[in-house]
Amino acid sequence: MAVERLFVGAGALLLALAVALGAYSAHATKGAPHPEAARLLQTAVLYQFVHATGIVFAGILARNGSSPWLVGAGVLHFAGIVLFCGSLWVLALTTKSLGPAAPTGGMCFIAGWIAMAVYGLGTR
Repeated sequence: MAVERLFVGAGALLLALAVALGAYSAHATKGAPHPEAARLLQTAVLYQFVHATGIVFAGILARNGSSPWLVGAGVLHFAGIVLFCGSLWVLALTTKSLGPAAPTGGMCFIAGWIAMAVYGLGTR
């Protein structure tokens, strides 16, 4: 499967999951062990929406010819979703911290946008 189709498909599935998780989070916070569960889950869902859209965007751009920078952007955004958003879900629903997962995921998000910027600025 070509990278552009993989990114568009995976990004769209992550967006669908973000909608479902957003709906679930409205109910999951009732009785959640973490006092800031609602805010944590709202943040996780927001970041998943934004960065899954970035994955779809990388896939659409790759239709004009794949680039290591676009591949990097998509992979980094996916890793950021798993690490950053996932760690917020774990923290909100169990109060267990996954240590450096959230900041590492945040760095993945930043690096993903920088990779897309490098692609966009003409290093193809």
